[in-house]
Amino acid sequence: MSTLAPTLQAFFTDRLIRQRLSSDHTIAAYRDTMRLLLGYVAARTGVAPSRLDIGELDAPMIGGFLDYLEQERGNSVRTRNARLSAIHSLFQFAALAHPEHADSIARVLAIPPKRFDRALIAYLTDDEVDALLAACDLDTWTGRRDHALLLLAVQTGLRVSELTGLSPGDVHLGTGAHVACHGKGRKDRITPLTQATVTVLRDWITELGALPGAPLFPSRRGSRLSRDAIEHRLAHYTAKVSNVCPSLRNKTITAHVLRHTTAMRLLHAGVDTSVIALWLGHASVDTTQIYLHADMTLKEKALARTSPPHGQDSRYRPPDSLLAWLEAL
Repeated sequence: MSTLAPTLQAFFTDRLIRQRLSSDHTIAAYRDTMRLLLGYVAARTGVAPSRLDIGELDAPMIGGFLDYLEQERGNSVRTRNARLSAIHSLFQFAALAHPEHADSIARVLAIPPKRFDRALIAYLTDDEVDALLAACDLDTWTGRRDHALLLLAVQTGLRVSELTGLSPGDVHLGTGAHVACHGKGRKDRITPLTQATVTVLRDWITELGALPGAPLFPSRRGSRLSRDAIEHRLAHYTAKVSNVCPSLRNKTITAHVLRHTTAMRLLHAGVDTSVIALWLGHASVDTTQIYLHADMTLKEKALARTSPPHGQDSRYRPPDSLLAWLEAL
């Protein structure tokens, strides 16, 4: 067995699990990266993964692996950069244990992430949110569960992992109603609840009749809903109301879009971005700035303030609906 195998094992057991207390999601993502990387290197060199040496994972080999992810597996630049981040983390750990490979490790660590275009975020309008909630059939157990889940998601902006990890004991419906969650980066936070959300959750928890530690939004079998299950329910409701709300036809609605919707609602209400960052559990306020770029309403207001007070506004204004109809005759 080469030096790579024990180093890789120590990286997961000592660095990620024991020292950094990494989440299950992080460990799974790093595991998948290493499996892909070792499979790629083994196929190119003909050497079994257990016999690979750290020196064989040099910068050209890692660069070829990154190209393979994009060109053959069809991964996005974001995924490619996430895989590279996991590799960098491994090599930073290996640099301390194997100084004899310092030059090769330094070259791998020097591989930069790839730049990419940032698309504007997608979010739902109030009418689209209402249509999505109205699509839940309140005469069925599944419909009442989904209605409570979607309402909570839109009002709080919780991540999918945070929603699926909730239990009835995390919801406090008395004075100062709020929901407590254990979020990304092992950070605990609480989010206040509106009276409408409190009413729905109180009825749902009463109907559920589960123990405080049981899933708040269980499947039919009583287990916690998976990310795929929630995305499937969202796709179902989006298709169901596309005729009633045509604007949803051109939107791909995911659980993260609901999170973006929460942020945009807060922004439109005049809430400062630093407060929105705390609300959503962002590690940095800079992350919250993406919502400013996507908010056309704020840009329109800024433009209105810069219009000349006595001059003619040259921007196009849509005609009166009646005049437009007459002109079209």
